[in-house]
Amino acid sequence: MIKRIAQTAGFAGLLAAIVLTLLQSLWVTPLILQAESFEVGEPAAIEHHHEANAAHGHDAAGGHSHDGEAWAPQDGWQRLLSTGLSNLVVAVGFALMLAGLFTLRAPEKTWQGLLWGLAGFATFVLAPASGLPPELPGTAAAELLLRQYWWIGTAASTAAGLALLAFGSNWMLRILGVMILALPHVVGAPQPEVHASLAPEALEQQFILASLFTNAAFWAALGLAAAWFYRRNRQGA
Repeated sequence: MIKRIAQTAGFAGLLAAIVLTLLQSLWVTPLILQAESFEVGEPAAIEHHHEANAAHGHDAAGGHSHDGEAWAPQDGWQRLLSTGLSNLVVAVGFALMLAGLFTLRAPEKTWQGLLWGLAGFATFVLAPASGLPPELPGTAAAELLLRQYWWIGTAASTAAGLALLAFGSNWMLRILGVMILALPHVVGAPQPEVHASLAPEALEQQFILASLFTNAAFWAALGLAAAWFYRRNRQGA
């Protein structure tokens, strides 16, 4: 069982990480580089922004932060390698989670892995992004600790709510699932006192769209690959 889970997580995580890294390098990273050019062009505004907000939000699949004293990979192969390794660690971790869940309710068909992947996307990306959308460098944000608490609470509520909706044995459990799903959005995500960004609004919207679609592709690939490898390993056992 442990060997099956490890093999599933390793192969599925590697495949999904390659998909994510490729899409990020082609679509997401160029938008981040554009936004960073606005930071360089307005140092005074950036200094004020960092005094007001010690840290800003980042992509759910592998964010970024800016610290003048911290090491940062150079554009090109260093950034690509750093992003790829980070994506691999995250992908294998999520694949381990899926493989573990498969031991409780194994997918009978490979395509069912897509449903698991979409559930993961809704839990870890879509629901949190509804209150805390992906942010470009130079974007004002609320206090980091408050955002982390809300993100964790939203992900946990979404996972629990979806589980009740999908596996609840009666309508009362499903109604409870809907209520749990809505709870973090009723509370609301923490927001900065003033919404401001150095990057143009059009670039922000492009980045949000690119981040969401990239993560959707990642979770779809992860769910399908995990289901395929898990079923293959189980049949070969």
